[in-house]
Amino acid sequence: MAAPLLALEGLAKTYRRGLIKPRVTFSLHADFAIAEPAIIGVVGPNGAGKTTLFEMIAGSNLPSEGRVLVQGTDIHKVRYRERDRLAIHYHQSYQVRRMKRTVPSFMLETAGSDYPLVHLFDEPQFNVQDGYIGFMLDFFRALRARGRLVVVCLHPTARYHLEILKEICERYLFVAGGSVAELADFRALAADERVRQYFGADMVRMAESVA
Repeated sequence: MAAPLLALEGLAKTYRRGLIKPRVTFSLHADFAIAEPAIIGVVGPNGAGKTTLFEMIAGSNLPSEGRVLVQGTDIHKVRYRERDRLAIHYHQSYQVRRMKRTVPSFMLETAGSDYPLVHLFDEPQFNVQDGYIGFMLDFFRALRARGRLVVVCLHPTARYHLEILKEICERYLFVAGGSVAELADFRALAADERVRQYFGADMVRMAESVA
């Protein structure tokens, strides 16, 4: 049986502060797999770890524990310049995130892929004029049709953000409280109490009307 397109196995990132008695200032845990091409929506409060999650998946942020497998390959064991052939992280205005180098590249494996299998869009800027949103959604669909996994992170502040999430995404991840929860569809997203607290009353009403 083929390996999942993306698998996070016991993945964790912990930041600590202090030399004598270090205390945990941030932690995030994730353990899930996405077997086949899809478009996944990601939401969660600011500071919850959405960008950190994307950085670990793309291989630019070393996990404290666990591993990230892209079609069976541990991305953190792949040569730095080849990691974006497995997963690529576009931050906001579609700039590609870079990575820290902790091990000489010659000691690492080759990617075994010529084109990114996982595309991570971190709060992309959607221009509401001139059909730009439609162009981007078509682009996401085209990537999926070519067998890629597309992950779109949004921080909803307007109704059209919710409409984008509902229209384009097949399932969802909610990042909050140090963990990543999977939600099966938009109705489940809008009904989840943790998500509703994050959205606030106005966005909850919009989400219910969109659902």
